Formats: sequence, structure tokens, C-alpha cells
Amino acid sequence: MKVVVLGGGVIGVSTAYYLARAGHQVTVVERQSGAGLETSFANAGEISPGYSAPWAAPGLPLKALKWLFMKRRPLVIRPNLDPAMAIWGLRLLRNCTTARYDLNKSRMLKLAQYSRACLETLRAETGIRYDERTQGTLQLFRTQKQVDGAAADIAILDRFNVRYELLDKDGCAQAEPALARVKEKIAGGLRLPDDETGDCFLFTNALAAMAQTLGVAFRYDTSIKQLRQSGGRITGVQVQHGAAPEILTADIYVLALGSYSPLLARTLGFSLPVYPVKGYSLTVPIRDAAGAPESTVMDETYKVAVTRLGNRVRVGGTAELAGYNLKLRPARRDTLEHVVTDLFPGAGDVSKGTFWTGLRPMTPDGPPLIGKSPIANLFLNTGHGTLGWTMAAGSGRVLADIVSAKTPDIDLSGLGLKR
Repeated sequence: MKVVVLGGGVIGVSTAYYLARAGHQVTVVERQSGAGLETSFANAGEISPGYSAPWAAPGLPLKALKWLFMKRRPLVIRPNLDPAMAIWGLRLLRNCTTARYDLNKSRMLKLAQYSRACLETLRAETGIRYDERTQGTLQLFRTQKQVDGAAADIAILDRFNVRYELLDKDGCAQAEPALARVKEKIAGGLRLPDDETGDCFLFTNALAAMAQTLGVAFRYDTSIKQLRQSGGRITGVQVQHGAAPEILTADIYVLALGSYSPLLARTLGFSLPVYPVKGYSLTVPIRDAAGAPESTVMDETYKVAVTRLGNRVRVGGTAELAGYNLKLRPARRDTLEHVVTDLFPGAGDVSKGTFWTGLRPMTPDGPPLIGKSPIANLFLNTGHGTLGWTMAAGSGRVLADIVSAKTPDIDLSGLGLKR
């Protein structure tokens, strides 16, 4: 079949690759000049199935109130008159119960673990490289209260047979030797030895090149103007490259536009429970390799991840509710600089760091939206939030199976629009 994939980020490219492997004729439409130039460009670099969890969790409302009074707060809310943000926020609060948290986390873990298996197979079959490291990830606790609070997540890890190590400060320093220099700041940590790291942008472009060898056509610098529909089906997508408008037609269309997916869905008469949550990162050149992290260290206090990517350190974090505003705010950079210099002093020159922001497409309950839409030949692959990189390979494989009328390898209940 002919398939048009709308969106050239890591989700769209992964979808296109697996669709092409399944024998479909695929075209990817992307408004940027290349693949992975928006949210996939400079994320924190974690591939962390074990940490796949919804934001909507018991105790979140109280935590959010406390964060509002922190100088370097992990959550920033910029009130505006956007009804979509209010509706999304109320839905999130409704999911802050123990029962819903456990259910939503189980759905996310299922997809994330499958995605890691797909990525391992892809790496073995193709030799794809992306500054990858398979050395686990470490959630760092600065207080005993945080160590004690890990018990709830550990219980869920036990239930899903996710390997973990609960470490004291010496164990943290053994897992990440550079932390030996700041042991007095550490109360303990939770290490997931099977998690990975890697540069999502490098991966997306390498996979796009492989997809091209399978016949995928990439239409870069091409904006989507309208999806045309008739009789409950999409009949074409009106695009524009330069001055000339064009209609692309296919049998199947896939909506993989991340945070912008609900805007296009709205023009088709249905809504998607996805809202942009702004994140920031700082990419710093390494000047002291021994003082840099080996993999990813996630600072539980500030909700910031510090990741080794080749000869760089990527520092990523902050959740900002500000609609589609992409303004870079110096206060957010201050938080990122504080974490990396506090935990890894001298590892890199933060004055030479590259500051970036992107919009994470978040659902209020946590799991992404994969599968059918209300329109017969339009499929969804969006709403992955902070876990697009973690879930990309599995999401692309699952969507390709659905389009190909094959039974996916995992149960997709709870991952569709109707849940």
C-alpha cells in the first residue's frame, strides 16, 4: 500500500522504516530541512523503559505546589487563556490515583520494554550507531526521604520483572566513578542496569538514511496545509514546498506530528488528549572525561538528567506548561548548569554549552496514542511525552503491524484513543 507519514521526528522516521520493511510504499512529509530537527533534536538521551511512568501519580498535586516555591523548580506553569491546557490539566489530576497510576505505568512499561527489544534487534541487524551506551541509568537521591520514597516504584519494577539495584552512596560512586568526588551530596540511588543512552538526533538521521535505501521518499521543507476528507476517509494531503501547492494521495495516512498532532486532528473534527510540555537541554563539550558521567544520572531533586553522549554531556529537564511558546528562558539554563556543575564539577565547560528547547507531546494519563483514529484510513502514532526516544522503535514496529493487518507482538489495550 501507499502510506504517507506526517512528521519526520524519531517516531515518524521509525514508523516509515518499519512500514517500508513490511513492503509498503512510504512518503514522509516534514516541514524542517531534515529529520529530527524539533523535539528529537536534543533530548536528554535516555532510553529508559524502567523509568517509564506517567506524570499523573499519587501525591503529584502536593509536589507541584511545593515545586512552585523552589528557585530551581522542575515544573513551571505559565497561566494563559488556553482551554486545551485547562482540560488537559484536569484530566491529568483525575489520573493521580494509585489505581490509575499502576494501570497507566503498566501500559507504558509494556511498550517501552518491547521497544528496547526492537532497538536491540535493529542494532544487531543493521549496525546503526548513535553514540549509544548500554551501561544502565542511575536515579540519584540527595535525601533519605527520596530513598524511602523509591519503595513504591520498586514494587512495580518487581511486578514487571525489571532488574534494578538499590545503592548507597558508595554504590552510586562505583556505578558512576565521577560521583566519588561529591559523595557527601548523595543519599543513595536506584540503578537500572538494562537501560541505555544515545543521541536521538543521530539515530533518527541514521535510520532515515536506511529507510531511504528501502525506498522511503522524504519530502523535507514541506508544510502540511490541509488534510482532505470525504466519506469518512482521507482523500489527500495538501502540502506546499516553496511556492507550489501539491496534493499527495495514499491508501493510508499516519499522524506522527508530536505536539502538533492535535492541531491537525481538530481540523478533521476530532480531538486528541495531547498537550505540549516544554523541555530544555544544555549540551556541553567534555573537557575532563574522568569527571563526566559514564551513562545517565537522573537527579531526583531537580528532575534533571545528565547523560554522556560521545565527547559531550547532555543535560536535560524541566517541564514548562506554556503552550507552543519556544522562547529560551535563562532561568531554565541556570537550573541545568547548576545540576551538571554540582554533580560533575569540571566535567565540561558550561559557558560553551548549546542551550535548546523542545515540546514534548504529553497525554494526561501517560501512555501514547497508537492505532486507529475516528477516520478509517488515518492512524495515530503520537503523544509519547518524554519517552519518544525510549518508545520509538517499538511504536514504529507496532504501527507498521497494524497497517499491515498483522497481530502485533504486544497487547495494545490501553494504547489507543479509546481508553
